[in-house]
Amino acid sequence: MATVGLEQINKLYPNGFHAVKDLDLEVRDGEFMVLVGPSGCGKTTALRMVAGLEDISSGTLRIGGQPVNHVTPKDRDIAMVFQNYALYPHLSVSDNIGFALKQRKLPKPEIAAKVQETAEVLGLTEWLDRKPGQLSGGQRQRVAMGRAIVREPAVFLMDEPLSNLDAKLRVQMRAEVARIQRRINVSTIYVTHDQVEAMTMGDRVAVMRGGVLQQCDTPQALYDRPDNVFVAAFIGSPAMNLYEATVGEGAQYVRLGSQEIQLPQSVGVAHSGLAAYAGQKVVLGLRPEHLPAADGTGPTLVGDVDLVEALGSELVVHFTIDARRIQAEGATSKDTEAVTEAGEGVARVEPKAPVKAHERFTFGVDADGMQFFDPGTGAAIWT
Repeated sequence: MATVGLEQINKLYPNGFHAVKDLDLEVRDGEFMVLVGPSGCGKTTALRMVAGLEDISSGTLRIGGQPVNHVTPKDRDIAMVFQNYALYPHLSVSDNIGFALKQRKLPKPEIAAKVQETAEVLGLTEWLDRKPGQLSGGQRQRVAMGRAIVREPAVFLMDEPLSNLDAKLRVQMRAEVARIQRRINVSTIYVTHDQVEAMTMGDRVAVMRGGVLQQCDTPQALYDRPDNVFVAAFIGSPAMNLYEATVGEGAQYVRLGSQEIQLPQSVGVAHSGLAAYAGQKVVLGLRPEHLPAADGTGPTLVGDVDLVEALGSELVVHFTIDARRIQAEGATSKDTEAVTEAGEGVARVEPKAPVKAHERFTFGVDADGMQFFDPGTGAAIWT
């Protein structure tokens, strides 16, 4: 086991493209770290630099405390699991898992024992004599993991290993991958573009955008206290509703289109910096679960219902209000192309709520769940 330290890591290509910019990140011993972000954000490039598959333009990469910038991939004591499994189709599951050990010329009894132990961890014991073509996608992915595990590396690197699986199997396998990682307790860097995958698997999640690390924290901390509007919009499903709003006098309320939402004292305490924005515009964030059906208490928001999706455990309500909607993925209200006059929104309400499409509906507002962001910088407004 080992820590992984990325210190001011940069990747600048000859054509001038700056893929990763001053990346500072530490993966603790035994930690499951997830790198997440949209396509082109630099997460895979960062992973490939740790693997030694991409040269580092500047900065220092440490594994186990030792600089490894110029250490060859095979000498970094890492194992990588790829998106496409990269199994040898003509070899059995047993031979695929033990291939690296055979290359090291370990004794056959030792290889057999390690393969058997790894297969038991992964639930592959009864499939050891099969060829990859005879396995399901999930089983092939476990074989790919087995080939990495059996080497007993200091660090695991996983590049979107579940992206080729169907939706149901992805849910099953992300739980399996997390369980296996915790059992073997090896430091792991896992890359994905799927924020739900990131939130459910990672001990900590590093959110990237445009080659820059936006925030790194536990999944719950990212959800509850995002550093900026990009993280707020990217983390959570359905995504946070973001609107242009005006702060009222003394930050006692916010105006959202033609509606005023009263702010309890607790909001002023949690977001004390909001008082400085009195009479000014901010970006207001409301998560769908903070818009239940109104119960006659607290602030409310009235919207025109466009669509109701019944999911059994809840209703997902798509609605419109007369406010300017800030589109997701971190755009701020000064990005004119990212602002729409139609204030579409999504709410999650209880399954028996009397909400119908093409009618008006009154939502309750959990004001303590509100988020506020500076419209120019996108930074969260707290103190």
